[in-house]
Amino acid sequence: MPGDGAALISINMAGHDHHERGGEELTRAAQARLEQSGEQWTRMRESVFTALAGFSRPASAYDIAEAVSLAQDRRVAANSVYRILDLFVGNNLARRVESENAYVANTHPNCRHDCIFLVCDACGTTTHIDNDRITAAVRSAASDAGFTPERPVIEVRGRCAACSAASSN
Repeated sequence: MPGDGAALISINMAGHDHHERGGEELTRAAQARLEQSGEQWTRMRESVFTALAGFSRPASAYDIAEAVSLAQDRRVAANSVYRILDLFVGNNLARRVESENAYVANTHPNCRHDCIFLVCDACGTTTHIDNDRITAAVRSAASDAGFTPERPVIEVRGRCAACSAASSN
């Protein structure tokens, strides 16, 4: 459920400022972004986005389906949620934490960055970092190897500052 356990943190090291949105402002920005791409903003898509944005940690399609089901007092299938999440990822409204098979809402959907996630193995806190210098180097290395990078996602597993401090006490 939203708010339980681990947290999602976002840090901007992208080299430019962008506005981190939340609440209704984020939902309106997501709707505008999706409609700009020629897609419809349906009630179900809004429900899925609202549920996703309400989580303080990366959420699985099953977590989101459960939250939407509770909010609508009817069963919503995870398969339907997966399709919507794929649409959201393709339109920069959400990002996928690959190692967790989970998703986070993109708090700045009009700004494209490759993903860098720091995932704490102890508490599950996931920190999202925008750092264009690092991701440009990854894209360049891939290109130099004759590979065309489409959607780089970098995940670093370890311990967050709080868990590191707690284990050293």
